[in-house]
Amino acid sequence: MAHVPQIKIPATYMRGGTSKGVFFNLEDLPQEAQVAGAARDAILLRVIGSPDPYGKQTDGMGGATSSTSKTVILSKTSQPDHDVDYLFGQVAIDRAFVDWSGNCGNLTAAVGSFAINSGLVEASRVPQNGVCTVRIWQANIKKTIIAHVPITNGEVQETGDFELDGVTFPAAEVPVEFMDPADGEGAIFPTGNLVDELEVPGVGTLKATMINAGIPTIFLNADEIGYTGCELQEVINGDPAALERFETIRAHGAIQMGLIKEVGEAAARQHTPKVAFVGAATDYVSSSGKAIGAGDIDLNVRALSMGKLHHAMMGTAAVAIGTAAAIPGTLVNLAAGGGERESVNFGHPSGTLTVGAAAQQVDGDWSVIKATMSRSARVLMEGWVRIPGDSF
Repeated sequence: MAHVPQIKIPATYMRGGTSKGVFFNLEDLPQEAQVAGAARDAILLRVIGSPDPYGKQTDGMGGATSSTSKTVILSKTSQPDHDVDYLFGQVAIDRAFVDWSGNCGNLTAAVGSFAINSGLVEASRVPQNGVCTVRIWQANIKKTIIAHVPITNGEVQETGDFELDGVTFPAAEVPVEFMDPADGEGAIFPTGNLVDELEVPGVGTLKATMINAGIPTIFLNADEIGYTGCELQEVINGDPAALERFETIRAHGAIQMGLIKEVGEAAARQHTPKVAFVGAATDYVSSSGKAIGAGDIDLNVRALSMGKLHHAMMGTAAVAIGTAAAIPGTLVNLAAGGGERESVNFGHPSGTLTVGAAAQQVDGDWSVIKATMSRSARVLMEGWVRIPGDSF
């Protein structure tokens, strides 16, 4: 029996922040995949190795976690005063599904580097030495992101001494600014409240701050759901009942945020919203064995992504944390001690992270001008990915 041979597609495998993903230039994709649709999704699924009933993604580039089952498509910008359009696809591990509903803040740190290396940024904008300011149009949520990429001898500088908890080795620092980070066109607080009473059948009524900033996120108080906020991955991910409970909370929160109309729709929108829980600053030992002191942080935050507790913190959720912390009265702000602040340093399973946000209230409505944080990025491999020619 004859079989269709493999095809190869130019691609780059990159780490951005605490995530990894396969990056493509839109023009390098097969013609059928240069537009949104079934062919594009099928190609990305096969590249990553999904759906995989074994949950390992052995026959693909994915790493069998939400942080490593990611794809990025970059193209020449369609927007004035921008350099590159950035489209993010979160690939499900065990289902044939690519979620296009949100951004990946961690991989954002690698977008500038890829864009420069691929010639998507005008050569005149890249200094011989210094910093290249890459103006990114985030096409999923239609927002502007600014990445400040270090340049040495006309090339992207990837090595350095910047350390990021959740990443083993140091690299060059890439400051990233998320401009007007309210997700989509809606209000920062879709319900109009800083804190809501979220009724969840089988769980109870929980206090919740539901925010659209960076990515739609539902924040809960850790103690209301039986946690401290110091938990590591195995405590949550090794408890099927807990994971099911969090998914139920997420689904009902999504309804209250206006993201879906029925609970059953949440399964087709795994990437958003996120669920996170906050607790007061408390001593704990991170997953690497590093001791985190209560005096080193303002609060603890743990967040779930694609149904599992994240090993560190999603970049987009960090934007949500920074934004919520800057607005007095949210659960995040209260856990950090309350009051006004322009930055917050929080503990996560791998260590700590600082994120800044400038919030203002106009005519009773809150807005955030930008949220800022530093990440790092590095090319891991470049060349081609191969998939069977009949995959799409």
